[in-house]
Amino acid sequence: MERDSFCEYAEKYKDTIYRVALNMSGNVQDAEDAVQDVLMKLYLAERPFEGDEHVKNWLIRVTVNYCKNLLRAGSKRAPMPPENLAASVPFEAEEQIALFSAVMGLPERYRTVLYLYYYEDYSVREIASILGIRESAVTTRLSRGRDLLRDDLREGAL
Repeated sequence: MERDSFCEYAEKYKDTIYRVALNMSGNVQDAEDAVQDVLMKLYLAERPFEGDEHVKNWLIRVTVNYCKNLLRAGSKRAPMPPENLAASVPFEAEEQIALFSAVMGLPERYRTVLYLYYYEDYSVREIASILGIRESAVTTRLSRGRDLLRDDLREGAL
């Protein structure tokens, strides 16, 4: 990849890579490692990309695979408490911190689909492709994740 293009994409998508990895790993150090490794793969990529959206999709897919490999290898660090993770991502309002902490308290399978759907604006079909699962599984995870999140937020409000 051309150096100028790499620098542009790295600057544009490093935060997205970090947030996806943080959602999947639940650990700041693993997310930081993912950013480095995924950007290195982008730098070494010899394939032509068809534009920004293609690069973004490719980076998210590589990040998801990196995190899945961490889980399989057993080399993943212990997840951090959700309230500690909130300090690693900038927020503008107190409600955003509470929501982020609640989402990070969910199991990874729900966190990831909720993040990709609501924060990255991917469709159910696109999430299924990125995660390598069926669309019905994405729909189920979204529904269950919303239910768990709703219950967690209600308990926190009481």
